[in-house]
Amino acid sequence: MVIKIFRLNSDNPLPCYMTEGSSGLDLYASLPSPIEIRPGEYKCIPAGIVIALPKGYEAQIRPRSGLALKHGITVLNAPGTVDSDYRGEIKVLLINHSATPFRVEGGMRIAQMVFAAVIKARTVEVEKLEDLDNTKRNSGGFGHTGV
Repeated sequence: MVIKIFRLNSDNPLPCYMTEGSSGLDLYASLPSPIEIRPGEYKCIPAGIVIALPKGYEAQIRPRSGLALKHGITVLNAPGTVDSDYRGEIKVLLINHSATPFRVEGGMRIAQMVFAAVIKARTVEVEKLEDLDNTKRNSGGFGHTGV
């Protein structure tokens, strides 16, 4: 699959796979000056790129495990979804779950972008709850199988 990318900031690196087996392209912060994210705070960080996804695909914006483990930084709406018809700048909503401020600098790797096929469903409304298929689980939710 080919993804066309336009760089809004020519100084910023293009998204890239860091290893041969990487599932996601690393995204870089595109900032004229550093931004601090205080504990419990979230900020929208521009990635400095616009992409053109083929119809039938999405881009998922996911956290970087190293930022999460070492600094408590993750993507607030993980995974964030970029639809195939969106042509605006990719931005990453980062949140600081740690007890210390975190400084985001231009060119820093802030998230990863994974591409996935989208399956469109056709919904059919039923008249009664009993018209839905029964399962062994049925309405058992949140913790119904125990700890």
